[in-house]
Amino acid sequence: MVTALTALGTAAPGASAAPPPRIDLKVLVVDDGDGPVRAITEQLRSTGVPYTTVDLTDPGRPVLDAAFLSDTVNGTPRAKYQGVVLPDEAPFGAGSAEQSALETYERTYGIPQVDAYTWAHPGVGLDYTDQGGWAGTLDGRQAAVTAAGGAGPFGYLDGPVAFEDNSPTVQESYGYAARPRTGYTSYVDVPVPGGTGRGSLVGEYAHDGRRELVVTFAYNQHQRQFRLLARGIVEWLTQGVHLGMDRNYLSVHVDDVFAPDGRWDTERNCTPGDFDCVGGDGEGTTPIRMTAADAVYAAQWQRQRDFTLDLVFNAGSGEEWKAENGGTDALTDQLLADRNQYRWINHTYTHPFLGCVQDTSAVPWTCAKNADGSTRYVSRAEISAQIADNHAWALAKGLPVNRAELVTGEHSGLRTLPQQPADNPHLSGALADNGVTWLASDNSREPAQRGVGTALTVPRHPMNVYYNVGTEQEMTDEYNWIHISAADGGSGVCETDPASTCLPEPLPVATGYDDHIVPQEARIALSHMIANDPRPHYVHQSNLAEDRILYPVLDKVLADYRALFADDTPFENLSQSAIGTEFTRRAAWQTAVANGSVTAYRTGTTVTVTAPNGVQIPVTAPEGTNQQLLLSQTVFGTPYAGTRSAWSQPGLLQSAVTLKLP
Repeated sequence: MVTALTALGTAAPGASAAPPPRIDLKVLVVDDGDGPVRAITEQLRSTGVPYTTVDLTDPGRPVLDAAFLSDTVNGTPRAKYQGVVLPDEAPFGAGSAEQSALETYERTYGIPQVDAYTWAHPGVGLDYTDQGGWAGTLDGRQAAVTAAGGAGPFGYLDGPVAFEDNSPTVQESYGYAARPRTGYTSYVDVPVPGGTGRGSLVGEYAHDGRRELVVTFAYNQHQRQFRLLARGIVEWLTQGVHLGMDRNYLSVHVDDVFAPDGRWDTERNCTPGDFDCVGGDGEGTTPIRMTAADAVYAAQWQRQRDFTLDLVFNAGSGEEWKAENGGTDALTDQLLADRNQYRWINHTYTHPFLGCVQDTSAVPWTCAKNADGSTRYVSRAEISAQIADNHAWALAKGLPVNRAELVTGEHSGLRTLPQQPADNPHLSGALADNGVTWLASDNSREPAQRGVGTALTVPRHPMNVYYNVGTEQEMTDEYNWIHISAADGGSGVCETDPASTCLPEPLPVATGYDDHIVPQEARIALSHMIANDPRPHYVHQSNLAEDRILYPVLDKVLADYRALFADDTPFENLSQSAIGTEFTRRAAWQTAVANGSVTAYRTGTTVTVTAPNGVQIPVTAPEGTNQQLLLSQTVFGTPYAGTRSAWSQPGLLQSAVTLKLP
């Protein structure tokens, strides 16, 4: 991949070799507003690759000419963009001044071009589809990475590229499968429906001194088929050298460990003991709590799957249960015996609501008021004691717990709309009292990291494996209640909540969990994993008890992931503090890029990057790359998906990160 750039510095024998040009590490995106370009733009953004967007719908947009694309810096020719993303092969019109300027630029500097979505025709190196190809809906079809794709930009994939088919009534992805012509190398193809052989869907077309990555199917940023290929598209576009980095992630928090959870009542369609469950005070019901056998199974499952769970614990609730049940607790004994096999996170001592004082005399609840009409909040002392007592218990029991990490019950203390539009003003002080710097939040309410005093939030994805169910039948019954229209006997929430959808008919209680809920939740979790999203998922200890309903979901997620990705592309299983740190680094990087305070370029086989002091720099480069230090070199980064990447900083007495490419 380095050859195309270094070749520009060669000359005839006996002549003085011209210096190689400077190629800025930034991508040019020409946006027509459609899904494919937006999908690639989102991949660039989430990876951390700087880019400039030219909006074709903006009448005041800049004109693409030689001056816009290149110039000279200190006597060295400079290409301002290392790659170009276009809606199709010629969005400005073949032969137009802008199209000609762009093509000349690409030839001169060896700049690759991605055609985000186009049709199959000789202009992109493909036969027409009526010449042994096919055009139509790709929903549910299985494409595959070719040998060339595996040896090239898509080598991190092991399994098929399956096209989603989430609705039998909606066309989700249309495409053109066609035969390659001279100069075209297919990277992803599919069997020709109703025909013979295979037709290309993604490939490289080398012609006229230029290189194009041609994509002939429609997609958006959320579809799995794009998510699987997104990494390879960026690596091809940047020739394997770019700012930013992309990993796959999965962490799972199990809340309420040691505590019992309430149980869903299939007759009342609520959870007895909750204030909004009319006629059900919880007396006489059996709460859901793990047993020692469940704890043995959890530890064994972790070892077999090579995966670590985060146990989010309420020690005081466990002590209360113990006192009410003969003074012994085999579950706690077993979990403590296996303490070093898990990560542990403070969930407060007894799981109280730590926001405003709740007035539950009516449904929905409201915040209680002081005599002067102001909101009455749980005090700093109460919050601090809940954190401190749980941490002290953990230390006394030898739990490997990180004082800096906290999950409050129901994410309480943080703002809870609509009742509590602001954080409990006493929360930040209590966090500081206890050295808490990473506080969990609910991603469905607050997807962005933010500050709470000196602490920062870590958004978590809720999984639709409910806290108040211990069996598959209970889970399916509650799922039906939420996802069935009122006319069909459900709650009707799916009709009024824009984030929800209604099932066409109730799931069979006996089989609905395995047949519908498990694949649905596994699909959602996998989509988060492969979107460079480190946010943890959270469930509850009840899901590890009785029918142990969490495991089928996680087993499918892990099996699907490992079938799709090569061994050199493992997912990362991070702690809460590591996830928080990742978000913090990304935010600082995005701010520096947005402020124009990052300078990055490659000259021949040397990459130079400067950023504001203290801002760590994400860089991805090929295997064999070294970082130049003041007096020596060291191997750069860590291996991932066939490349090396890392958050980097200049070495001692250096002002820039300098990399030497192989």
